[in-house]
Amino acid sequence: MVSISPKIEQEVLSLPVQERLALIDRLIESLNLPKDTIIDDIWANIADKRLLEINEGLVSSVSGNEIFSK
Repeated sequence: MVSISPKIEQEVLSLPVQERLALIDRLIESLNLPKDTIIDDIWANIADKRLLEINEGLVSSVSGNEIFSK
C-alpha cells in the first residue's frame, strides 16, 4: 500500500464530513475510470419502475427514518 503524507491525511480527516465526501467524489472522478453504462441503465430502469409503482398506487413509500429504525 502506498503511504500517504501524514500532514495531508491529518488535514483531510479534519475536514467536515460533507467536504470529505466532496473530496472523495473529486478523487474518484480524477481516476478517469470507464463508466459502466450498463449498470447505470439497469439502476435507472429500476428507479423508473419503482416510481411508476408508487404513482399508480401499487406500492407505498416508507420514510428513511422508518427503515433505519427497524
